[in-house]
Amino acid sequence: MSSLLREEMQRVLFRPSKQSLVEYIEIEEPTHGRHFLCVSVAKNKLVQLCIVRCQISQTALKSGSKGSHTERSSIQECYRKAEVWSLQDLTLVDGRDADVDDPCFLLHFDKVRTVTAVSCSAKYSFVRALFVLSEQHCQKPLNLQNFDWAYITPTSFYSNRGDCVVLTQICFYALNLVCLSMCPVPLDA
Repeated sequence: MSSLLREEMQRVLFRPSKQSLVEYIEIEEPTHGRHFLCVSVAKNKLVQLCIVRCQISQTALKSGSKGSHTERSSIQECYRKAEVWSLQDLTLVDGRDADVDDPCFLLHFDKVRTVTAVSCSAKYSFVRALFVLSEQHCQKPLNLQNFDWAYITPTSFYSNRGDCVVLTQICFYALNLVCLSMCPVPLDA
């Protein structure tokens, strides 16, 4: 589902303006409809962040033969960019509290924009993408505050592949603990 959504947004919103959608997360907003926080890269290497609003509209389509007056309902999703910023203008990303599993974070532009992701892993996934894009295209490190750096920067053993690496690392540690707990301990006395 998410790959279909990515392709749809790429086709409708980003490809016509010669941009490539790099990362997106679903966010919670007070207005009706689905909302996404997206980051894209243009052909001229300009990196943009935007809030995309998805409105669902129902249209009645006539179908059938000439004598039949059958109508069927078609749900169409209409995507539009509600807010747009440049990554160059982003001065700080504040995770609010690194020790709490909080999906909310703050984007500091000229004004502070509060963003609430649907999950904490989505928040970290998006910030990892911003971190890499800032180093690649802006030639400056992204100013991050109140984030757990173990989930942001890749270690020497693991590359930056996102949440799957973190989950694999946790499973590996848990498996080691289970194996160690099952080993017999020699009692030399």
